[in-house]
Amino acid sequence: MAEIADIAVVRRASVEDATDKRAPASPNDIGFAPLTEVSVDQWRALAERAIEPNGYYLPAWELAVNASARGRTGVSALSAWRKALDAARLIGLLPVVSMWRACKIPLPALVSASPYGTLCTPLLDRDCATEAVKQIMTEARATGAHALILRDVSLNGAAMRAFAEVLRQDGIRPLMLQSHFRACLDARREADELLQDALGGKKLKELRRQRNRLAEHGTVRFEVARTPDAVAEAIEIFLALEASGWKAKRGTALKQDEGDAGFIRRATQGLAETGQCEIVTLHAGDTPVAAAIVLRHQDRAFYFKLGIDERFSKFSPGVQLTLDLTRHLCADAVLATADSTASADHPMINPMWRGRLKIVDVIIPLRRNDPVVWLINAAMTMRQRAYELARRTNNLIRNR
Repeated sequence: MAEIADIAVVRRASVEDATDKRAPASPNDIGFAPLTEVSVDQWRALAERAIEPNGYYLPAWELAVNASARGRTGVSALSAWRKALDAARLIGLLPVVSMWRACKIPLPALVSASPYGTLCTPLLDRDCATEAVKQIMTEARATGAHALILRDVSLNGAAMRAFAEVLRQDGIRPLMLQSHFRACLDARREADELLQDALGGKKLKELRRQRNRLAEHGTVRFEVARTPDAVAEAIEIFLALEASGWKAKRGTALKQDEGDAGFIRRATQGLAETGQCEIVTLHAGDTPVAAAIVLRHQDRAFYFKLGIDERFSKFSPGVQLTLDLTRHLCADAVLATADSTASADHPMINPMWRGRLKIVDVIIPLRRNDPVVWLINAAMTMRQRAYELARRTNNLIRNR
C-alpha cells in the first residue's frame, strides 16, 4: 500500500506540474491544460449547446472563481475537441484539480473542481456527448490518473447518462460514493397552485400575516436586478446583508475575504452582460431585508445564496423573498426548472420546492479491473465516514 501511495504521489506531482510546464496550447492540441488557456468564445459556444445546463461552469462564473476565490484558484481543465482541417470545436469541458488538492489523499485521480456552487456537471455538446466523454477520459488517462471523481452531479441527468454509456461500452461500472436529494422547482407550474400544494393554506396565511407585519416598516416590494449596472449595485446590498448575520460570525460571508468578494462581483457582472444572472431583493420601505443571487443557463435557474437582515428575522424575510422568487421564476416562459443547489433536508427551501434531484459523488474508473481504483474508492469511503462522524459529534456537542 505504501508503494502504491509513493507511486501516486509522483503521478500526482506530474499532473499538477503539467499546469505550470505546458506551453500555451492551440485548440487543435489542447486536452489537459490550465483553465485560463481554454478559449472563452469556444467555451461560451459549448455552454449554449450543452446537453445539461450548469450555471456554475459558465465561463464568466468559473473564471472569476479561478481568479480569486479562496482555495479555488489555479484550476486545470480536461477538454474535448471535434477537429477539422480549418477549425476545431470545443465539445466537452471539465474543470479539475488533483485528488491531493481536493481531498488531501495522495492517489492518482482527478476531481471535478468546486465552482463555489454545489454542482459540477461537465459541459458536454448535446450533438456528440459520448464522443466528448471518451476524449475527456482519454485526456485524464494521459495525465497518469486512474480515475475521475465527479462531485455533486445529477445522477439522472443527461451528462451522467453519457458517462454511463461510455463506461458500459468499455465494460466498466462507475462507483457511487454518496448521494442525497435536494430541492428543485418545477417552474412550468402555476406558482400559487404550486405553493398551495407545498405549504398549505394555514402556512400561507401565517406568512401573509408576517408580510403584513413587515409592511409596518414600509411598503414591501420585490426587485429584480438584471442589467450590469443594476447588478453591480445590487451585489453590494447582497454582500452587506450576508455579512450582517450568522455567516459573518462563522467567517464564511463572501465579503469577509477579499478574494471571495472579488470573485462574486466579477462573476455576477460578467453573467449579467449575457443575461445569465439576476439579483433579487426584498425591501421594506427603503430598507433591504433579504437578497439572493440567481444564475441562469438555458432553461434552468440556480439559486446560489441568500442574505437577510436578521433584525427582521421574526418576519421570515428569506422565506418571503423565496415566495416572490418562486412566482418570478414560474412566470418566466423560458425556464423549466430551478435547482436550489441547497444542502439535503434544507429547512427553508425543502418544504417550498417539492421537486427533488438526486445528487451524487461518483468515481469514473479510467481502466477496466484497475486495483488502484479500488484503493481510491476505499480512501474516499473512509474519508466520507470520518466526515460524517465528525459532523454528528459536532452537532451533539452544539446541542448540549
